[in-house]
Amino acid sequence: MTEIKGAGGAPTAAARRWREAYELLSSMRFAITLLSVICIASVIGTVVQQNQPVNDYINKFGPFWAEVFARFQLFNVYSAGWFLVILAFLVVSTSLCIARNTPKILADLRSFKEHVREQSLAAFHHKAEARVPLARQAALEHVAAVLGRHGWQARAQVREHGTMVAARAGRANKLGYLAAHSAVVLVCVGGLADGDLMVRLQMALRGVSSFDGGFQFISQVPAEHRLPATNPTFRGNLLVPEGQRAGVALLSMPNGTVLQELPFDVELKKFVVEYYETGMPRLFASDIVIHDHESGQAIPATVKVNEPAEHRGILIYQSSFEDGGSAVKLRAEPLTPGGKPFELAMRVGESTQLANNQGGAPLRLELAGLKVINVENLADASAGTEGTDVRAVDLKGTLDKHLGAGINPDKAKTLRNIGPAVTFRLRDAAGQAREFHHYMLPVELDGRRVFLAGVRDSTAEPFRYLRMPADENSSLDGWLRLRTALLDPDMRDKAARRYADQATPDGKPEMHEQLRLTAARALTLFAGLENVTVAPPAAGASAPGLPPGTPLGGLAALSQFIEASVPEAERSRIAEVMLRILNGTLFDLNQMAREQAGLKPLEPGPATEAFMTQAVLSLSDSFLYPAPVLLQLTDFTPVQASVFQVARAPGKALVYLGAVLLIVGIFAMLYVRERRLWVWLADDAAHGGTRLQMALSTPRRTLDIDTEFDTLRRELSAPAGGTAP
Repeated sequence: MTEIKGAGGAPTAAARRWREAYELLSSMRFAITLLSVICIASVIGTVVQQNQPVNDYINKFGPFWAEVFARFQLFNVYSAGWFLVILAFLVVSTSLCIARNTPKILADLRSFKEHVREQSLAAFHHKAEARVPLARQAALEHVAAVLGRHGWQARAQVREHGTMVAARAGRANKLGYLAAHSAVVLVCVGGLADGDLMVRLQMALRGVSSFDGGFQFISQVPAEHRLPATNPTFRGNLLVPEGQRAGVALLSMPNGTVLQELPFDVELKKFVVEYYETGMPRLFASDIVIHDHESGQAIPATVKVNEPAEHRGILIYQSSFEDGGSAVKLRAEPLTPGGKPFELAMRVGESTQLANNQGGAPLRLELAGLKVINVENLADASAGTEGTDVRAVDLKGTLDKHLGAGINPDKAKTLRNIGPAVTFRLRDAAGQAREFHHYMLPVELDGRRVFLAGVRDSTAEPFRYLRMPADENSSLDGWLRLRTALLDPDMRDKAARRYADQATPDGKPEMHEQLRLTAARALTLFAGLENVTVAPPAAGASAPGLPPGTPLGGLAALSQFIEASVPEAERSRIAEVMLRILNGTLFDLNQMAREQAGLKPLEPGPATEAFMTQAVLSLSDSFLYPAPVLLQLTDFTPVQASVFQVARAPGKALVYLGAVLLIVGIFAMLYVRERRLWVWLADDAAHGGTRLQMALSTPRRTLDIDTEFDTLRRELSAPAGGTAP
């Protein structure tokens, strides 16, 4: 670097600043600092899941920290401007470091340093002297033979008073330095070439911008959001349903999405997935046909995980799989008075409008997914009702125990496939949505077969499951029939009369009317048809998660009524009486509903008792179910879709070469020791023969070096007749 000097021959202030900047930028400490920052950023990018929806980060970290992290672009670290700038500076710094040190290293590799003065050999740590009974020329040949046998390269310099032999070994150590530093440059350049930086450059040169929605079909996206097939580098996702083909990949950018045209279409013939017993995928592969746009060829291929297909320099990886628009049939069972069931036929991804027969605004049904195989842990998934008698129900623990998680994760694992499930969302007029997860078949929990209907208010929460008992035909008809009868005023009145007829003691006909009124009142409260609402917090009777003033039904309404109208000293006794009457009346109501449907009455016994116990609990919980209808999956035709990652990565070769150089360089620097040896040969006029003076230099002193020097000293100083001092 030529210095700019002033009139007096001294460097100018600007020249000194440039020199200092150059020294800093090309220094090893600067490169190590940048590499440390990149390593920390990579750790953050690994721990924090990248490129997820903003709402997911808000739910996970909270609004404040989500905004802080977003400001520093920690949710898309590898495409953040500061990360790319640091990476570029690391490339420049390491390149300057290589350029600065390479001439010195090459000069050092060519030099044997045979010009060392013989007097300086006494200053080395490893040194020795010896006499050999050989002439100087013969001694020189002996030294050359010993060094050659041990793999040393040597050069001799004949001087007036003797001969200096300079030898070296472990030159690869210096080459390892160059290889390791070159590897850093190659890996960084390859990463920059295959990263978002090149895609952004292409977008800027071609006037392409990203978009964040507003188009229903890919074909509707205009040209200003598309990159051509000649784009030299990209990495995007391609979703292809079975029996269909696609040729446009989606590139995720920090501020939206860009479409990448491909020079071919990918047609998915068949998707194959196999599972472990745990329910995790063991193998998923795609049988595809690549339709080339230019030649018109149809090239069959199979893509598996870690076994990509390649065409025209573009790799096709098996990334994941999704629903490809499965067809499902749903039966909507009304949960409000006066509603009638109806059928729905939809495909996953579609939406439709549901009339809200509660008098509110219509709800939009969005069908989110169908999962045919669901392996869950069903080990002792206790509902907390073992041994519970049908006439003694725990009022306080009901809601927590029965509108909670469908499966208890704290028990030993018993994995079982519990059949298909459908996921959907109900969105109101304000855009707020709840997510639902309903299983098609009954699941056996605690010896009882129940249908599970899950709901959650946001994706950050677990599903809470409503457990509805299966009837003797393993269907939900029995529970639905009982709930419909509960909402029918004529059926409630008849059930109250029947209960009073059966429960009136002999000889006390005056109690008949009182029992009838009490039974009718209990059914009305349980059906949520009386004006019973959640009490303010001071009353201590609020249902979990419900604001004061919310209408109540089920056991919560009964509990609220008792606490509001019965003195505290009498509540326990009155509650037991009311529950006994309620359970008896519900049993009679169920028998009447079966008779009306042309079915035989249930025979008293453990099975009937278990059904009624679970029915009472689930009927109570159903009044907290936040939907006017209960959607049942009745039939489906699954359609799978493969998610491929398509990548054109010209920097891949640089990254691979850099990885090889890094391995070679680190191995050379750690395991190859650079050593230099000098042997001064001088005539011994007093005793005859030749006097040897030896010295060895190495950057690292180890026991191996000590052993090697001792071996060389013995062999160099002990030819025929030679003696060591």
